[in-house]
Amino acid sequence: MTRIVIIGGGPGGYEAALVGAQLGAEVTVVDCDGLGGASVLTDCVPSKTLIATAEVMTNFDSSYEELGIIVADDTPHIEQAARVVGVDLGKVNRRVKRLALAQSHDITASVTRAGAKVMRGRGKLGGPQGIDGTRDVIVTAADGTETILTADAVLIATGGTPREIPDAKPDGERILNWTQVYDLDELPEELIVVGSGVTGAEFAGAYQALGSRVTLVSSRDRVLPGEDPDAAAVLEDVFRRRGMNVIGRSRAESAKRVGDRVEVTLSDGRVISGTHCLMAVGAIPNTRDMNLEESGVRLKDSGHIWTDKVSRTSAPGVYAAGDVTGVFALASVAAMQGRIAMYHFLGDAVAPLNLKTVSSNVFTDPEIATVGYTQADVDAGVIDARVVKLPLLRNARAKMQGIRDGFVKLFCRPGTGIVVGGVVVSPRASELIHPISIAVDNNLTVEQIANAFTVYPSLSGSIAEVARQLHTRKVAGEA
Repeated sequence: MTRIVIIGGGPGGYEAALVGAQLGAEVTVVDCDGLGGASVLTDCVPSKTLIATAEVMTNFDSSYEELGIIVADDTPHIEQAARVVGVDLGKVNRRVKRLALAQSHDITASVTRAGAKVMRGRGKLGGPQGIDGTRDVIVTAADGTETILTADAVLIATGGTPREIPDAKPDGERILNWTQVYDLDELPEELIVVGSGVTGAEFAGAYQALGSRVTLVSSRDRVLPGEDPDAAAVLEDVFRRRGMNVIGRSRAESAKRVGDRVEVTLSDGRVISGTHCLMAVGAIPNTRDMNLEESGVRLKDSGHIWTDKVSRTSAPGVYAAGDVTGVFALASVAAMQGRIAMYHFLGDAVAPLNLKTVSSNVFTDPEIATVGYTQADVDAGVIDARVVKLPLLRNARAKMQGIRDGFVKLFCRPGTGIVVGGVVVSPRASELIHPISIAVDNNLTVEQIANAFTVYPSLSGSIAEVARQLHTRKVAGEA
């Protein structure tokens, strides 16, 4: 029987284990924290659970008056402008942790039920490939004892950890990284978020909705510098309109405790004070002390593992998946990389990883969902495409729900009308991007999208409307 050892139990690891066991291999998953990895225990599942509470707060605060909802309470008339609804952060975080652990247990049950073995400990490669083509994996348990596993193939899926600034080390109390925020029992009164990428923007928006006064420090000229510029502009406008202090083109040099407060010093000398600080300045891959380069695994300058489109590393019989590869820091991509690795090694049919069909979502309010080619690709001449953007303000369902911010944008090829990308900015954009993802993945045309029935009224109707506008423009251009 083919022996496969998977180091790391995140989405890349546990999805690979399910495939490997299904295809008849003897699979062992080596993991030290619990299956699901950071995605389930400290990242995606916890953060999106927290954001779900924040979303309810935002929806209520921003629309209850417009929708005609009356809230009766005992607040004195002179204080009626005060917030009507509050949040018990301790209770929210206890729910977050409970759901994360439950999800981890469910994944473990699925993996073991499929026939794979789960082994607690830290794994590393034992050196170069043996004469018989096998590799050793050394597993160190919590008590220091070592076990050597022999494998025909190894998958490395060890993920990443929060990057730290030397003069802004998290202490778990006032200066936090994104894995530590779920230990808070009380809502931060004044929260400074350093970093305006996806993680920083999501937490900044969530805590602002929960009731914190938030300052977002961005080293770039706008929030979400890696996202669609129109989408980022909408979100930044929403942040500012809701009272967030967004400081652009400012890099944090240090963060230090001063009594019960935190002072963040910027590169221009300014000092910002708050009760708490969240450091969201990226992640580093977990590739240290794994004997990788000594075993023939090539690393990039960033420390990530180099892989090809079927998840192979430079070392025969060694594959890698997930954040440790530095491809896309998405659970869906990690899972696909893990599955592809197993299909490839075990000789099953496999399609190489195609990043232009990956859909992703930023869980802010409004959400930002994207797939395929981007505005940056079009502007840089990477692809010739027609672009139409339709504000949600024109959508009947959006008006009914009090939605003011957002849009649908589609990219299509000028000659054929084939849809090559899209952006949706709206509540639950993560659900609305799917039809566009199907179109991109299957080379559908704007005509096919436009001619499919949509429900009226619905937010998805805007997708068909954009497609109809692209169809009109294409015909007019050819006339």
